[in-house]
Amino acid sequence: MEKKLSEIKIGQSGIVKKIDGEGRVRRRLFDMGVTPGASVYLRKKAPLGDPIEVTIREYELTLRKDEAELITLNVSDEEVK
Repeated sequence: MEKKLSEIKIGQSGIVKKIDGEGRVRRRLFDMGVTPGASVYLRKKAPLGDPIEVTIREYELTLRKDEAELITLNVSDEEVK
């Protein structure tokens, strides 16, 4: 099932399918390792949902909610926790 990174719950993971946006924001995400095919695990969310912390390519990355909304994942229905 496809979901935006900003929509998944803590403990869920998925594979990056596509990155929307353009220009600097898109380039910045690619530079941080957020590329199609990368595995993403949602570790933490702030109380209001911004920022979020994910594990991608074996390191922790903190993203703003508006950045997470640009990332589409293929998500399994299983929760890890």
